[in-house]
Amino acid sequence: MTAYLTHFLVSLSAVFFVVDPIGVVPLFLAMTAGDSQEKMRRTAMRACLVACGMMLFFALFGGVIFKVFGVSLGAFRVAGGILLLITALDMLRARPSETRTTPTEEQEGVVKEDVAIVPLAIPLLSGPGAIATAMVLMAKGKTLTFAIPVLAAIVLTFLASYFILRASGMIQRVLRQSGVAIVERVMGLILAAIAVQFIADGGKELLR
Repeated sequence: MTAYLTHFLVSLSAVFFVVDPIGVVPLFLAMTAGDSQEKMRRTAMRACLVACGMMLFFALFGGVIFKVFGVSLGAFRVAGGILLLITALDMLRARPSETRTTPTEEQEGVVKEDVAIVPLAIPLLSGPGAIATAMVLMAKGKTLTFAIPVLAAIVLTFLASYFILRASGMIQRVLRQSGVAIVERVMGLILAAIAVQFIADGGKELLR
């Protein structure tokens, strides 16, 4: 039971920090400026549902992708860890990570009528780093039951993301830009440690 709880807590922290819904708040507000509260709620719900579906799909079928492309688990852990580390370093510097979205994509999102799917769900909430994290966490489990904590962590993360985006206006007013930056840096530090662990585990597997 302790092993499952530990796996769940590691999965929840890794997925939540790499999805980083608090960091998405300023972009969400910019992209939905002028929308009614009801439209903002619907946009947040659709974005979180699509992103959650995308993450669950790759978590469940990531192993098949490994086999199709002949990629070893150790190699993917190292690659996922490096991608995660780049995202964590950007969070530590409190700046948007270009592994998730570029300034051009953000600008296009501001002028789009419907931003729920692109760029909010993909790539802001379920970007390459988040997908790689889900796949690596699923691969760490030695039995099928170890998949349950990871899937639960993904669902809980996007449930929390929905409520955070719904309350984005209040969060922005309470935390302000400096508060968001502080939270980003703390989350980035923890995410960097998780990324280094991914790289270390993958390196050991490759050496064997």
